[in-house]
Amino acid sequence: MPKKAKPAGPGTEERPLPCKQLKVEAAGGPSTLNFASPSALFASLIAPIKTETFFKEFWEQKPLLIQREDPTLAMYYQSLFKLSNLKSLCSQGMYYGRDVNVCRCVNGKKKVLNKDGKVHFLQLRKDFDQKRATIQFHQPQRFKDELWRIQEKLECYFGSLVGSNVYITPAGSQGLPPHYDDVEVFILQLEGEKHWCLYHPTVPLAREYSVAAVDSIGRPAHEFTLKPGDLLYFPRGTIHQADTPPGLAHSTHVTISTYQNNSWGDFLLDTISGLVFDTAKEDMDFRAGIPRQLLLQVDTTAVVTRRLSGFLRKLADRLEGSHALLSADMKKDFVMNRLPPYCVGDGAALSTPGGQVPRLHSVVRLQFKDHVVLMVGPDQSRSDETQEKIVYVYHSLKNMREIHMMGNEETECHGLRFPLSHVDALKQLWNSAAISVKDLQLPTDEEKESLVLALWTECLIQVV
Repeated sequence: MPKKAKPAGPGTEERPLPCKQLKVEAAGGPSTLNFASPSALFASLIAPIKTETFFKEFWEQKPLLIQREDPTLAMYYQSLFKLSNLKSLCSQGMYYGRDVNVCRCVNGKKKVLNKDGKVHFLQLRKDFDQKRATIQFHQPQRFKDELWRIQEKLECYFGSLVGSNVYITPAGSQGLPPHYDDVEVFILQLEGEKHWCLYHPTVPLAREYSVAAVDSIGRPAHEFTLKPGDLLYFPRGTIHQADTPPGLAHSTHVTISTYQNNSWGDFLLDTISGLVFDTAKEDMDFRAGIPRQLLLQVDTTAVVTRRLSGFLRKLADRLEGSHALLSADMKKDFVMNRLPPYCVGDGAALSTPGGQVPRLHSVVRLQFKDHVVLMVGPDQSRSDETQEKIVYVYHSLKNMREIHMMGNEETECHGLRFPLSHVDALKQLWNSAAISVKDLQLPTDEEKESLVLALWTECLIQVV
């Protein structure tokens, strides 16, 4: 059980909010998820809460607990991952640290019980049964098709990477100490029951993971037990801990997380360098040298501060009203590291163009639009100082599901590059449900055909 913190002081003892203040009863709730579109999938995931209500009242603000009495949904959740899946997964070559962590919370601290090298199921089960250890399975969407299907749709919906971890904890045990994360968290309870305590954040919308000292977090703001089919959401920075109640079967839940390093601050850091680079080309003040010995000074002078403030105002003025595509590494990082589109079979539709070859009088439309980003940036292939801008079209159709969210694995960027003169024609394709090739804004018919043929070869457009 979670350790109970001491009250704030004499006469000021706080009690956790009753569960009914946080939960929503899903009477007649969904029996399965709706995969018709990314927005439909998310809506069915949080049903009966409306999407508008979720983002207005809960997202980045406070936890949401949805407790359901739906045996069909509970059975579907259980199919996503269960303890019995570990035996076959271990036979595929799982490794401690990379794929699996074995741990237990002891006296408010995480004790890691990993062995070296390959994971053997018998040893894993022994630690689970005898040491009451929690099994943490990293990124199960690499192996479980239905989680791939869910997370791929959620990546389209959020426009951000979506990872997951499975936690399997024996009865009467706790795997992790109280802590907070740097991600938005959705908990799906798959097997058994899990007792949760949530505490008020000390760092709202935290940018990093941190363990919270038991004696400093106070009493729980919310306390409840999840059962199969239930869903829990809480924002990054929410302090939490969970245990499996004694006397019951083991608990299995999957944590689906997103929005890591996806804030306005991150976007500003990502775009400001390109904005400065472009402005310096046109404004000599930005190219003027800084004062002598500025880098040797201990404090920043008022003169320097005023100068920097003036530069920032100039950048803001330049940005206002601009519709130019910002050169953002965040876009490239997202499309390079996300899941490929969910597909059944050998995935030939993602790597081999099919259907009619586009010609000048064809009507075409973009496909896999949620898996493609358009960027304008300097030509990285040129070593001279001019580095003319070109248009990059990056996509995730050829990404490897097997290394999704594994961090240290090498990822490859897939896509095409075009002259900057093609940017308006590409925007036409992006903004149209369908468009005639001859209507593309390019000077010659040859360029129009060449553009759509290149996109068709990458399986990014189809003739309609």
